[in-house]
Amino acid sequence: MVDSSGSSARPTPSSSLPSPQALRMRPHICILGGGVGGLYTAVYAQIYRALRGDRCRITLVEPRSRFVFSPLLYELLSDEFAPWQVIPSYDVILKETAVERRQDSARDIDLKHRQVTLASGDTLHYDYLVVALGSQPRMPPIPGLREHAFNFRSFEDAQGIQQRLNAVRSCGRNFNESPISVAIIGAGPSGVELACKIGDLLGDTGRIVLIERGSELLKPFTSAARRVAYKALNKRRVEQQFECSAADIQADRIRIDTASGDRWIDTDLVLWTAGAAPMDWPGTDPVPQNDRRQCRIRPTLQLPGHPEVLVLGDMADGRDHKNNPTPNTAQVAYQSADRAAANLNALLTRQSLKPFHYSHLGDMLTLGVGDALVDSSMGFTLDGSLAALARRVVYTYRLPTWHHRLKVARYELGRWLRRQFGGTLKERDRRHSLPPSC
Repeated sequence: MVDSSGSSARPTPSSSLPSPQALRMRPHICILGGGVGGLYTAVYAQIYRALRGDRCRITLVEPRSRFVFSPLLYELLSDEFAPWQVIPSYDVILKETAVERRQDSARDIDLKHRQVTLASGDTLHYDYLVVALGSQPRMPPIPGLREHAFNFRSFEDAQGIQQRLNAVRSCGRNFNESPISVAIIGAGPSGVELACKIGDLLGDTGRIVLIERGSELLKPFTSAARRVAYKALNKRRVEQQFECSAADIQADRIRIDTASGDRWIDTDLVLWTAGAAPMDWPGTDPVPQNDRRQCRIRPTLQLPGHPEVLVLGDMADGRDHKNNPTPNTAQVAYQSADRAAANLNALLTRQSLKPFHYSHLGDMLTLGVGDALVDSSMGFTLDGSLAALARRVVYTYRLPTWHHRLKVARYELGRWLRRQFGGTLKERDRRHSLPPSC
């Protein structure tokens, strides 16, 4: 380029930026839901040039202000992790990205006109849509369930359980004669993890009863994993009631039905972990669903008849290579978010989309303070403190961004070094405060 004087002109920095008109013409990707599926899709999208802010707009719609990393939520009960580590704010996670966050929720999806109406009344027009609204507790019509039982899905749930246990501890009764009684309904992964964690917290002052409709715990897990779980529960003297179900829940007791009749158990706390249901599809447009009300999707995660819409996570009827349904776990959500971001890039760059193939990497559970289970898909099973360390490392790596991972890793390494080499560890108030930077 030559100017009027005949000399070469250097382009100004602004000349390499897209024009305001070009920015207005950027394709708009709207992501509904800030759980693992939705948030990680937004984060993974940042590695693709076509999905970056100068070429594409990405809006994440999520009503909460903080992301909940649910696999480590149990460590909040035992103060092994601080809230800022497990529930970082979306603003902190997304500050290094061009993702725009709307603290709102979807009220209606108009598939024909490609627009989302939010609860606030605002309307978002999209070129591509990702629906990853997750799941909600499945609450059958058991008398007293909604009034007296706690779920365990959020920071507020963890706080409520802590506050309830603290209130019982401070009531002044003789716990040797009348221990703190906790009933946990559902012996899946969450029920087993809560039973072990609360068992360690209460020790000899507690009585934990694990109630399961089936004949065994952790039914989808391997026999080796179940043996480790039984061992951990028995070590903590957790009572296991199989082939029975909760029939009535009151403020201070629960009635369970068994083959030999019903009986009452006195309780100070009831926890409900017996299943979840996908969130309802927003709006009235008909979408194909299975009998669990999950959206039927193509192998590429696309909604049939609407290739611009991707559905993933607990709302999707995902299938593996043998056409078996994929489990509703964070592991599936991680992997499907990775594929969703890659397929969005393919849509924008007019490349062929690839199917999502779930690869089961194994299972990890916390089994109390400093204890865990790692059941690898490669055929080995670890338990005890080594498994707890491995689980902590893996889940730290699975945190949403490298910035947050490194911050958590540095903090945990510092705590470990101070424990090993002495000194006073001045910890933040983990239950009620968060560092200003988070």
